[in-house]
Amino acid sequence: MLIAVAFAIPVAWYFTDKWLQAFAYHINLEWWIFAVASVIGLIVALMTVSVQAIRAAVQNPTNSLRSE
Repeated sequence: MLIAVAFAIPVAWYFTDKWLQAFAYHINLEWWIFAVASVIGLIVALMTVSVQAIRAAVQNPTNSLRSE
């Protein structure tokens, strides 16, 4: 996820900056906008993986062995 963020931030900044230049009134892109979006994405990914890992750890292994 960190590698994807490292590649995505410069690409997103470039295309967003080019898109905003087409408007008469546009904002300056700040670094914290990308940092907040990256942190939120990392938290969602971590929570998803954690829930799946906890669900697998709590499950009785005989139930999955019986079905295979």
